[in-house]
Amino acid sequence: MNMLKIVAVPMHREGRKFVAIFAAISIALALVWEPLFWLGCGLTVWCYYFFRDPIRTVPQQEGLVLSPADGVVSLIQDVLPPPELALGEEPLQRISVFMNVFNCHVNRAPIAGKVTNIAYHHGKFLNASLDKASEHNERNGLTIETPDGVRIGVVQIAGLVARRIVCFVSQGEALGTGHRFGLIRFGSRLDIYLPKGVSPLVAVGQTAVAGETVLADLVGPQKQRPGIPE
Repeated sequence: MNMLKIVAVPMHREGRKFVAIFAAISIALALVWEPLFWLGCGLTVWCYYFFRDPIRTVPQQEGLVLSPADGVVSLIQDVLPPPELALGEEPLQRISVFMNVFNCHVNRAPIAGKVTNIAYHHGKFLNASLDKASEHNERNGLTIETPDGVRIGVVQIAGLVARRIVCFVSQGEALGTGHRFGLIRFGSRLDIYLPKGVSPLVAVGQTAVAGETVLADLVGPQKQRPGIPE
């Protein structure tokens, strides 16, 4: 295994200015007290690591719904989708993936399709791991429709630390499975709303990898898989 590929992970362009700021502060701290310089260097490296954008191997099987974020599956619930997603007024299965400050924060499209709706909602900055964060927190929602007319909702949710939601795509834009569509700075959560009758293939507590972990299958007859911590 090439260790350089593990250590020298590419950084997303959104992080360049932050790394530059951290580096400049580190240099300024060196003029005050040398140990502070090394502390600043450590924080600069962490900032680079936070904005890393690793290459992912995206499954190409038709009908797979992939995780849009790195993190832990924190909630799986049958709930009403946000009205701004235009997904109907019946409860849908929602999978929540919680990202901490050490996870990769680049968000990827769970399916291939057209972005039919983008809606930004101002709100609070509660702990993103809480159920009520889906309703009360600041969020940005996307509805992605497949060529077959199947729609899935993806919602970027800000958290206690996260104060900036970034969306790279526009309404009407076509996305491929696993394509980058956004980023949330410094810890947060993503909600995925599955179509009616589709069951999750992950369990609460499972670690998810953006663009690789299969959350559901729109075609296959699989049932929800339970998980047991060991």
